[in-house]
Amino acid sequence: MRRLPIPDEVTGHEIDPSVRQELMSLPKTLADDVARNLVMVARLLDEEPEQAYAYSRVALRLASRVAAVREAAGFASYASERYAEALAEFRATRRMTGTVDLWPVMADCERGLGRPERALEMAGAPEVHKLDKAGQVEMRLVAAGARQDMGQAEAAVVTLQSSELASNAVHPWTARLRYAYADALLAVGRESEAREWFAKALEADQNGTTDASDRLAQLDGVEFVDAFDDADDSDDDADEVDESDDADERDDVTAADDEADDEDESDDSDDEPAAPRAAVEVDEESDLTDEADPASFLDSPFREPAAGDKDQ
Repeated sequence: MRRLPIPDEVTGHEIDPSVRQELMSLPKTLADDVARNLVMVARLLDEEPEQAYAYSRVALRLASRVAAVREAAGFASYASERYAEALAEFRATRRMTGTVDLWPVMADCERGLGRPERALEMAGAPEVHKLDKAGQVEMRLVAAGARQDMGQAEAAVVTLQSSELASNAVHPWTARLRYAYADALLAVGRESEAREWFAKALEADQNGTTDASDRLAQLDGVEFVDAFDDADDSDDDADEVDESDDADERDDVTAADDEADDEDESDDSDDEPAAPRAAVEVDEESDLTDEADPASFLDSPFREPAAGDKDQ
């Protein structure tokens, strides 16, 4: 089995103690190996989901009967948009643990598979009542997304209206809930209300999990300009002006020289009489092959490409 490189500083002890406890059913060397791969999954999940997926497959081959490994493989598949694989891993985890914690993400996998109606059915299932507050909020977000998938924008707005949304208390999920509500309002043309809720989302977004600030700027008509690009453009314009001035000066000098040459030729013609026309005999057998052939720039390998030639 092919192993993936893991930095020496990754020991496997970085994982959650509960996961480490699950791995104690394995031989120590194997447990350490699985733990190190799980650490890599956690590290890469957000920024490099494809790499995280690769490490999760290694861990899965080593310990497929450990629930934590199946769950990690599910999240890696979910992050890399392999929704069918993710759903299968989450179902396996649920069978092994009996927990309903993964119910919202399982419903979102149904959305990813193009089955929003199935996600809505899961949102109304008894399992939802067994979720904690954070899980119920997640389920509400998934249900609103399913409504939007089905073209029911107004229903998505209503789905997100809840006591959690109205509360002034800030929880880890508050920013995302307010952001989703603002986005739903914008989708139905309620722009002023959307701006208010994007501002509330930004106020609660202590970890920068949303781009509420960018959305606010867009609504306010603020455009961000790269100062470095402007400086480069200014330098280019200045160079073009300098080149234009130099060209004009060269043209003026050339014109002056031409006028001087014309005057000299005129003076010479006035001083010397014209030579009499002489008959010239042409030798038809004269050798003309000594004349050099003109070079063709079209055949040069350094010819510039056509203007239309160019390079996601």
